[in-house]
Amino acid sequence: MFSQSYAPVKFERDSQVVLVPDGQVVQLPAGTTGYLTQALGGSFTIYIDGRLFRLAGQDADAIGREPPPLPQLPDNATDEDIEDLVLHQLKTCYDPEIPINIVDLGLIYECDIRRQEQDAESRSVDIAMTLTAPGCGMGDFLVDDVRSRLLLIPTIEEVNVELTFDPPWNQHMMSESARLDTGMF
Repeated sequence: MFSQSYAPVKFERDSQVVLVPDGQVVQLPAGTTGYLTQALGGSFTIYIDGRLFRLAGQDADAIGREPPPLPQLPDNATDEDIEDLVLHQLKTCYDPEIPINIVDLGLIYECDIRRQEQDAESRSVDIAMTLTAPGCGMGDFLVDDVRSRLLLIPTIEEVNVELTFDPPWNQHMMSESARLDTGMF
């Protein structure tokens, strides 16, 4: 029998999902059933007929779940408040196959937040990131996930994400906690 983390789910409406690890967008019809294998960072990985599919958080209602709340800043937010929220949002991005966020996986190489010249209250964010493997079919999807989650932050008007493989990712880039969780210590 499946553990609680493999809860059965049924799609209540037609839904656009991403095939893992191919990164191909497909449509699943209402009535499709499967098993929820991961629900982290507001997105869902669902096992259906031997394949994994990722459902975006904003489509959580398709499987009877609540979408994640939108990020909020306090009134008169400081630069530090914005930096903290950017880091928090990055930690809501998960590789659909690995139950560890991309920050703890060591995929974020650089994060630069700056005020935009034309509007001092608006900011842009430049991210340099990598993948665990150069040929990962989920690469474009993860880049879009980072961009879209950061654009949800009030005051963030522009997000540029550069995918790089220099230096190549290795397990030593993971946080100590992530290495412990995966047994790669």
